[in-house]
Amino acid sequence: MSFSLGSFSKSAPSGEEKKVKVLVLGSGPAGLTAALYAARAELEPVVLTGMEFGGQAALTHTIENYPGFPDGVGGSELGDLFQRQAERFGAKVEFDTANSVDLSSRPYKVVADNGTYLADSLVIATGARSNHLNIPGEVELTGKGVSYCATCDGWFFKDKRVVVVGGGDSALEEAIFLTRFATKVTIIHRRDSLRAGKVLQKRAFDNPKIEFIWNTVVEEATGTEKLALLKLRNLETGESTNHETEGLFIFIGHTPNTQMFVGQLDMDDLGYIHSNMYMETNKPGVFVAGEVADSHFRQVITSAGMGAAAAIQATHFLEKES
Repeated sequence: MSFSLGSFSKSAPSGEEKKVKVLVLGSGPAGLTAALYAARAELEPVVLTGMEFGGQAALTHTIENYPGFPDGVGGSELGDLFQRQAERFGAKVEFDTANSVDLSSRPYKVVADNGTYLADSLVIATGARSNHLNIPGEVELTGKGVSYCATCDGWFFKDKRVVVVGGGDSALEEAIFLTRFATKVTIIHRRDSLRAGKVLQKRAFDNPKIEFIWNTVVEEATGTEKLALLKLRNLETGESTNHETEGLFIFIGHTPNTQMFVGQLDMDDLGYIHSNMYMETNKPGVFVAGEVADSHFRQVITSAGMGAAAAIQATHFLEKES
């Protein structure tokens, strides 16, 4: 990733309460765009990066559908550009992670690793995390052949055979990327058709290194010191088979990072935060943006747009109080 620790501001010392007008939780496209817009409104926003700089987008090798980059742009590179632009207008990006949030009264209280923040308004852009298969062997073999990020780990599978589970855009993007290293990439999908966009489907079908196993799920991952074998089950016939592989990459959707807000903000059954068209939640001055509230589009450009909208509304909200 292209983020430099030297570019981050120092967080509030432990025990100190730092007052801010706009506090942004999350450093993905939604959070950094919110910071940019809030900074241009001279609200001196503070961004708590969380543990994943740039969010899910930073894990994508090449983003080809973000306007202004006709040849595509690396996910981490785009995140770096977002950060630099927000900082140019006065946003402070702090290498810190929020651990708890109290939305019972304003200013809202956010306790982070390196200090406590009191925020007049809050933009929640905490994103989502990769779902797991929850099969035997998955946890034990994570980092030993099981991965959730091809961009991060693809190099380790040079000249090896790997499996990708999933049928959406992320699964195909990562499978195509893995063909740079692996001798064969097998995509296993529980249905007989893909959800991914047609352009990605064509690229995958045309790639001689990629093959498909349809109507099938992975039931177990086994290996001693590293992954060696997957147990598969065909959903139509019920037949079980063994599949030798050295890598298992899982891309089966995401779960929103909303645990801190349970019981404080309205959410749907999957944990996505409810908001109106203005990115407003059920708490005054609390706005939401990106995949923490979006289970449908999940695109960099829509997350960035939501971030802009959230910051604009935060600006209006604070102006009415001044």
